[in-house]
Amino acid sequence: MRSQLNWTNLSRIPVLFALLALFWGTSFVAIEVGLEFFPPVLFAAIRYGAAGAIVLAYAVATVDDPLPRTKNDLLAVATVGTFVIAGYHALLYLGELQVSGAVASVVVSLSPVLTAAFAAPLFVEEHLDRLGVAGLVAGFVGVAVVANPGATSMLSSSVGGLGLVLLGAASFAVGAVLTRAFDAEMPLRALEGWGMLLGSGVLWVVSLVRGESMSAIHWTDTAVFSLVYLTLVSGVVAFLIYFELLSRVGATEINLVGYLEPVVATAMSWLLLGHLVAASTLAGFVAIFAGFALLKHRAVGRFLRSVPLPTPLSNRRY
Repeated sequence: MRSQLNWTNLSRIPVLFALLALFWGTSFVAIEVGLEFFPPVLFAAIRYGAAGAIVLAYAVATVDDPLPRTKNDLLAVATVGTFVIAGYHALLYLGELQVSGAVASVVVSLSPVLTAAFAAPLFVEEHLDRLGVAGLVAGFVGVAVVANPGATSMLSSSVGGLGLVLLGAASFAVGAVLTRAFDAEMPLRALEGWGMLLGSGVLWVVSLVRGESMSAIHWTDTAVFSLVYLTLVSGVVAFLIYFELLSRVGATEINLVGYLEPVVATAMSWLLLGHLVAASTLAGFVAIFAGFALLKHRAVGRFLRSVPLPTPLSNRRY
């Protein structure tokens, strides 16, 4: 897939990665803030209804055929809408009622590890060797460390909330694997747009079943800012950057951005909300990252070799 974007100022892969990590990392904190004013599942439904409409409109304007035409296209849209959008975000938003955005971002960073584990039975090239098994174990050890009930900081976590976020990460991973298995022919941005709209519809249904209501929303300036930021910046703009990166480095390497998101979420949680991070949370994140590095050591090596190093001053020509 060739990118149709022409961003002169965003031509370097490291800059794209940094921006994507910033926009997706801050989304965890924006969700935490917005949950003070919105019912959780309804919050996600509104966000992805708006974001899906914008992404799909962009797809209509930039691709030849944005409609799902084949059975695999329809299955892929259903998978993205059900698992990646609805399942993941419903569980994430409900989980963040009990845990901070920073802690949630650490648990979600397990998604690439889970994706590799779920892909192993379906794809020969994803077979888990000894290092892969060790990586999988390290990832789950990391989540167990984060769930340490002895943690005493302001980010000490509810085990129930962590469980919901972990299930959300698993839903995202299952969706990623199934989407790859269906091998849809439609352009990725169109797939994402339709998936967002379908996922929003599922979230609306879940919200109604939970008894959530628009009348329960408190429309303050902070609430509006949170929703707009999540919809436009963490949603639309971040996904456009994601498409650009996907075309440049591939699906495996782009998972590395998930390990910058907790760093951003933790920093913003401290700067905006004054939250401190427990040492156990940091230790858990290190274990999860080590797990991914073991699972995908070849891909990590390829990515690091692809990042251009700065030219030494003595070698520069002016």
